[in-house]
Amino acid sequence: MAAPKTSGSTWRKSSHSGTDTNCVEVAFTPARVAVRDSKNPTGPTLSFAPARWRTFLRTIDR
Repeated sequence: MAAPKTSGSTWRKSSHSGTDTNCVEVAFTPARVAVRDSKNPTGPTLSFAPARWRTFLRTIDR
């Protein structure tokens, strides 16, 4: 699957990230949730369907 178009999207840093540069950022588009490494904002992104992203969050929040 092609990477979601995230231009114009607002990238948010994880609230669990510290003040260092080892952070994860997410951007929400109508059809996908994109995830990237904040140290490399022009690098590759991971892309998830919103339902899969919610499942992931519920799984790690146990």
